[in-house]
Amino acid sequence: MASSTPNQQQQLSNMYGATAAPPPTPSTQPNNLLYTSDAADALSRILHRFPPALSLPTRCSPEVTCPPVISISDQNPTLLDDVLTASSQLGFFQLTDHSIHSRLASLAESESLALFDLPDDKKESYFPKNWPLGYEGADDEDGDGLGESFRLESSCSAELSLDSLREFTGALEKLGLRIIELLSKAVGFENPIEEDPTRFHSLMWISEALPGNKSIMAGGFYPYIVCMQYQIRYQKYSLLADSGWVSVLPQVDSVMVTLGDIAHVWSNGKLKKVRGRAMAHLGDTNNKKKKNNSRCVSMSLLLTLPVDSKVSSLLPKPIGGNDQEKDEQQIQTDGSTCREHEQEQEEIRSKFNSFCFEDYAWRAYHERLLFKDPLDRYRI
Repeated sequence: MASSTPNQQQQLSNMYGATAAPPPTPSTQPNNLLYTSDAADALSRILHRFPPALSLPTRCSPEVTCPPVISISDQNPTLLDDVLTASSQLGFFQLTDHSIHSRLASLAESESLALFDLPDDKKESYFPKNWPLGYEGADDEDGDGLGESFRLESSCSAELSLDSLREFTGALEKLGLRIIELLSKAVGFENPIEEDPTRFHSLMWISEALPGNKSIMAGGFYPYIVCMQYQIRYQKYSLLADSGWVSVLPQVDSVMVTLGDIAHVWSNGKLKKVRGRAMAHLGDTNNKKKKNNSRCVSMSLLLTLPVDSKVSSLLPKPIGGNDQEKDEQQIQTDGSTCREHEQEQEEIRSKFNSFCFEDYAWRAYHERLLFKDPLDRYRI
């Protein structure tokens, strides 16, 4: 081994001359791409522009987690704090101690499953397409790419006996209005809905659970304030949160709650959001016994807005007047107070331009913006 050293030195002398130094390695080059902080920052900004769905590939997907459990009982002294923490950090949670009975949910599921057994012509006649309502077949060009689905108003259908589904929808709607009230109190904006039926719209979205365990976001989605799904059995869900794809396993008899784009804008970005509905999965389809015996539907109630609504931030604005001028004069005498004031002003400054809900809903559903947050065009 020692005799090889002179040979290597001789070769280098022949190639570069007796006094020439060997070529520098790439790591010592001053024009290396990552040598300057500006280049590193530029690369970091590019990487952060990748959509959340690409940040968690299947082989690196996290283990299934349990969403935060919140008791909605009036006896829960930390209810507002629990809702605010889960909503501002994750954008989803599960509710317990609600008033929805498990038998009602099971009856509603049975009526929903029967809808998929109807002949295609009956499905289309009973539930004519009137976007966003109606029946969508698996091969419809305007569908979400995830199979058949029914999207119904809270009254469901007048031509079919869907009493349990109608009662179940009403119970979820009542719970959703309570959730919005809690969110408004926790974050600090005025509830624009209260219980006025003209200020909100309920959309029951029924689809069969997907086979397998893979996270899927095949098509567009319909914007909402909150979405609720009752857990009849242990069932895994995949959802696309602000942090990327998340797999969750809620408790039986709990209500899975996800916050949507509208709640995100109302809170001026303080509340996290989930893009689209949480997608239920049947599990491993290689298990033939489980595959043959398992059939269930996903019943998602979306509390959303009327199509003629305008969406904007609802956080309070600073109060003007003489008191504000006195405060500003006092603030200028204290540098630390001035910085705190600037931070407060930044927090209450609107981060979104107002927009028409109908236009936004149409784009979000039909343009299939899988690799871009449709809210980006309205951000300030």
